[in-house]
Formats: sequence, C-alpha cells, structure tokens
Amino acid sequence: MLQFSTRSLGGDSELIFTLTLQERTRKEATALCSFTGICSEKRAVMDPEVSLLLHCAHWRGLLKSQVQVELSESYNRRTDPALERQIDEVWTERLSKEPWLFNGAKFRLHSFCLASPKPSHRSCPSCVPSLESAEDQDEQKLEDCTAQKGSYISNGCVVCTGNAECVTDHEASVLLHASSACDCRDFKSPAAERLSHPGRLLTLRLGLTCYKDYLGTNWSRGVAELRQRGEAEFGDGLALLAQPLGVGAVLCTQDAQVVFIRRSQKVAEAGGLLDIPGGHPEPKVVCESLGQSVKEDQISVVMMHQRPDAVVSELFCSVCAEIRDEVNVPMSALGEPVLMGVALNHTSAGRPSAEFFVSCSLTSDDVRKLYWKGGAEANESTDVVFLSRTEALLLNRSSPLWSELCPSAKGAVLLYQMVKPDAAPAAN
Repeated sequence: MLQFSTRSLGGDSELIFTLTLQERTRKEATALCSFTGICSEKRAVMDPEVSLLLHCAHWRGLLKSQVQVELSESYNRRTDPALERQIDEVWTERLSKEPWLFNGAKFRLHSFCLASPKPSHRSCPSCVPSLESAEDQDEQKLEDCTAQKGSYISNGCVVCTGNAECVTDHEASVLLHASSACDCRDFKSPAAERLSHPGRLLTLRLGLTCYKDYLGTNWSRGVAELRQRGEAEFGDGLALLAQPLGVGAVLCTQDAQVVFIRRSQKVAEAGGLLDIPGGHPEPKVVCESLGQSVKEDQISVVMMHQRPDAVVSELFCSVCAEIRDEVNVPMSALGEPVLMGVALNHTSAGRPSAEFFVSCSLTSDDVRKLYWKGGAEANESTDVVFLSRTEALLLNRSSPLWSELCPSAKGAVLLYQMVKPDAAPAAN
C-alpha cells in the first residue's frame, strides 16, 4: 500500500508501497511532481501555490466503485486546550467581520492507500533512473535503510514487508525521484482503462474537522508554528491542521469546452479569480442519508462508521451537487464523476482537494444560458468563462490566463492534463 499521510500514501495490489510524507512544503513539491510523473520541463515551471498529492493517470481516473473510505477518530486533528483557545479567538474575530460565516462539519484527509499499477512489460522493474552523484549515494542509503526495516526497492518504489512507518522525509524525497522512472502504459480508451480494474483501487482515510478549525489552523497567522509543533510533538507537521477535504470539477461540455466561473469578491478565499465548480463533501448529508437528524456540532465518526459506502457516495455526489448549485446545470445532464486525483493548495497550508472530471451533455451555449438564470449559489460567482479542451490541456504557468486561476483551479487543470480522463485511444 502506497502510504502517504497528508502525511501518508498507500494501497494494495501487486506491489505494496510505503511512504511517509509529513510536510507538504514547496521544496517537497518538486519531488512530489517527480513521483506523479510530471516531466522535468513542467517541474521547472510548477506553480508554488499548488502541488499534486495523488494522480490516477494509470487508470485514466477512478470511478466511485473503485474508491473506498476508512473512517476513524484517530484520523482527526491533534489538539490541546491552548490551541482550542486560539481557534476560538480566530473564529470570533472572523465572525465580527463576516457574520454570515457558518461552521459546518467537514471530512479531514489524514492519509490514503493507492493500489500499485502492474508493470506493463517485463523490462519495467529495470527502469529505475540513475541519479546524479549525491542522489546515487542517497538512493544507496535508502536501499540500506529499507533493507534494515523490512522493505526493499522494486520498480523504483519501496515495497514494505514490515513496519508501515519505515521511510523518513528525506528518504521519501529520494524515492519520489526514483518512482517516476517507468512511463510505460497500455493505451486503451479511458472507459476501457478504468473498467479493466474493477476492484477497489483507492482507500481514503478520513477523520472529521470543521470550518472553524480550518480558519484557525490552516489559515492561522501562526500556521508555521503549528507545523513545527506538529513535527516536534507528533512527527507530523500536519497533525495540528484541519486539512478539510474539498472537491472540484473539471466540467467539460458536449462541444468540448471546459467551464470556469469567476469567484465573487465577497467569498472568503480567492475573490475575483477564475475557479472550477467545487466545494466540500458534507458529513451532515451522510448522516441524513442514514436517517440521522443531527446538528453540525454533534456529528461524529461513530455515526457513519458502519456505512463508509455512504461517505464515498457523498464524495462523488457532492461534486455534481456543486455543479448544479454554482453553474445551474441539472444533475441529469452530468456524466458519472471520474476522480483524477488530489491536489494541495499551498496558500492554505496544503489543504487537499479531490479533483474530478465530469462530462456534460449540454453545449457551452446551453450552460451559459443556465448559468445566467442563476442557481442556488449564484451569489458566489459573477461570470462564467469557457476554455476549449485543447486550450485547457496546453494551459501552463507561462500562459496569461494562468495568473487569473485560483489555486484549486490550477491543481485541477494539472491533474486534467496528466490523467487525460477523456482522451481518445492512442494508436499502437
């Protein structure tokens, strides 16, 4: 199981990877890009506001049936009385300026397990790159370390046979460079690629948090200190942060136009910038679907523990609901969401967002007309903007439009370019 904690990454299949990535710093973003398969040229222009935690390019994205969740209170944020007082103070201050703010429960991404793709041909295991001098020495140290800890390197990945916490931050950085070695893949149509792997491929490990905790930790002026404390006290720089899991959608119309919306200046984050439709999966919706009427501050992991499938359904359904509410496109016009991966927003201390591809049976003209009629959350944006699929695939940091994108949109675009969930089959 490839194991990252927003701290870890993990999954089970032919190979089992174990990796610990405790900090989502900008320095580590370069190593992470190497792991996710971005070429060196693209890494050179990677935006410091965003990085990719996980991509599902091997499968052209994942369907709901290929994702599961593991719920536990142990995946909640670590805390203490002093920190809680600080969070309360931040919340009180924000409410005095923005009395419309609402404290809702959110899911917290602690870690996840991702199945390892099978090598496409026998030469794959020998595809580990030769690293430059010092890195060669680092890789040898990694091999020595993993051998001592009951694991070994195969196909550029650590295969763990014992201790699940067997790789340090620095070792993870070295490993990330090694793991992008093999770019081989069977080129099938997106649907065929996904359907050829019918089992569960991704496990999300989720706890609970809330919007108040998010503002008081990820958006705190003292977030750097919280990271240092988390590292010193728990061995995890993100242990004290809320890390709520968001969702976003690359919505593509019938005439191959990708939909962006311009955020209102009145929203809490990234006002005036271009975004994709998105929001958060809601624990309260899950509880209500299970017949439990409960207030936001009464929601607990125990209430959902017996039905993790309901959480997966909310994760996938919530992104369609956000499209409906923000763009005013009926859910009947939307295709099944395809999970492309998870991006990290470094303007809010590495907050994670699951990014989906969603097809739409309507044309861009149809969508534009519906948008201007206004949806349930029409006040959150001021305009709708369309970019052709070709333009979206070529968009990068040197493009004039890039600076107009908010971090969540940048992460989604990067995943769309990498995963290509709607790509035509390549010729043999």
